[in-house]
Amino acid sequence: MDFLQLPERIINNSTTTPVGKDKQQDGSPAAEEKTQTPTDFNSIYSKDLLPAFSGEEVTRGFLQELVNILLGYICKSSQRSSKVLDFHHPHQLKEGLEGFSLDLSDQPETLEQILVDCRDTLKYGVKTGHPCFFNQLSSGLDVIGLAGEWLTSTANTNMFTYEVSPVFILMEEVLLRKMQSIVGWSDDEGDGIFCPGGTISNMYSILVARYHFYPEVKTKGMGALPQLALFTSEHGHYSVKKSAAVLGMGSENVVVVKCDERGKMIPAELESSIIAAKAKGLVPFYVNATAGTTVYGAFDPLIAIEDICHRHALWMHVDAAWGGGLLMSKRHRMKLQGIERAWSVTWNPHKMMAVPLQCSVILVKKRGLLQECNQLGAEYLFQRDKPYDVSYDTGDKSIQCGRHVDAFKLWLMWKAKGSEGFGSQVNKCLENAEYLYDQLQRRKDFELVFTSKPEHSNVCFWYIPPSLRNLLPGPDRNARLHQVAPQIKARMMEKGTVLIGYQPLGSKVNFFRCVFSNPATQQEDIDFLLEEIVRLGNDL
Repeated sequence: MDFLQLPERIINNSTTTPVGKDKQQDGSPAAEEKTQTPTDFNSIYSKDLLPAFSGEEVTRGFLQELVNILLGYICKSSQRSSKVLDFHHPHQLKEGLEGFSLDLSDQPETLEQILVDCRDTLKYGVKTGHPCFFNQLSSGLDVIGLAGEWLTSTANTNMFTYEVSPVFILMEEVLLRKMQSIVGWSDDEGDGIFCPGGTISNMYSILVARYHFYPEVKTKGMGALPQLALFTSEHGHYSVKKSAAVLGMGSENVVVVKCDERGKMIPAELESSIIAAKAKGLVPFYVNATAGTTVYGAFDPLIAIEDICHRHALWMHVDAAWGGGLLMSKRHRMKLQGIERAWSVTWNPHKMMAVPLQCSVILVKKRGLLQECNQLGAEYLFQRDKPYDVSYDTGDKSIQCGRHVDAFKLWLMWKAKGSEGFGSQVNKCLENAEYLYDQLQRRKDFELVFTSKPEHSNVCFWYIPPSLRNLLPGPDRNARLHQVAPQIKARMMEKGTVLIGYQPLGSKVNFFRCVFSNPATQQEDIDFLLEEIVRLGNDL
């Protein structure tokens, strides 16, 4: 299908009848079926759209043209013959390409130009729903989720009070209770809120943990508190350090705990780090355990970590932003055994559950703590004498005022798939990872970063070009191997056929990290990925 061309059935169904003209005057079937001539938008401007007087027909025509563009993009994103991206350097996009300009004008431009800009924006972007997009933890293009996002934007409301967002507030409550139940908390405990990404969700966990132990911080600030210490693994997400800096505790007071060769936090190292911090005069209060690390996809031993937290009276948070989706799978949920003992959990449905960005949740076991920690009771929003149950005015649980509706698309997808559908989706992603792992094990031109079977859908590996295969391990080989992945990635972006990430980690030189969260990806795409890496790197 051409990028801008739709199936005849869709085109025929997209015609409209002008307002006030339900039938042609002759009443003949042929006249009734006659399609409307497409609107010429070259002389029409945004001021002619609703709420302009008599703007309904123009608005309908404009939005139908836009939907045609989006449908073309969606269909092309699923085609393996299409590119993942049409890469251009920043200076090229800034200078303008084929009539596409980023510059903003003082005078309005026509709706025709606006439609052209929409096409070009998609053309020069990255098709994250493409089956060969392996670059990020969030990928895929779920049509039901997309419909949810469209409806959310159409409603254009705010999640701070029930009076302006009654249905969405209740949907958020239903989702939070469902997710708390899946984590393993009882019906009489659990709270939460949807957040703009996993970093903010993790920050909430530190915020409420600090308030739980030191509620005076809300009014008196950090000067009234002892010097606090936080703990996370060396493979944990950087958001813990970032949150400590933002919240005034300082990134240097985040103690990084050693991991084993598979990327899991070592419990004995955690306990010795806690004891060492106390000996230095610091006051430990919070431990971040990770369920699904960003690079290796490792799961920390949650039960052992919580035992230590219990002994030292510390808050245990589980960052399951990446691994939380495995809770939907009966086959894989045991990898998060012990998560029910956490005091808080981060879970990003926009990753393994393939919900459109953004969709992240912070779950807190102690009910009411979010409200106590963040509530300021702004009287223009949170009046106590409203004609409904004001406990549904959930906005004061948040550090934000305005809050986007992130719940509806997840709710709609859950209705469409059911819990079992999400479980099957997760299983397929991990089957893809196992298939890639098996292929790499059989080949001499690739090396696995670690030989054990992947726990999650992360598979880490090096491509070894012919020029390096006879070199002995050592500094020279490492230095040359370190350059291979970036050079292949640069060629990959120029060609645009596939996209995968790379990084160094600790003493390990640059390696590829392939992650599977896109339900569209099949084994043939994995085979193509390996073939393309060989084609692009064979001469290095």
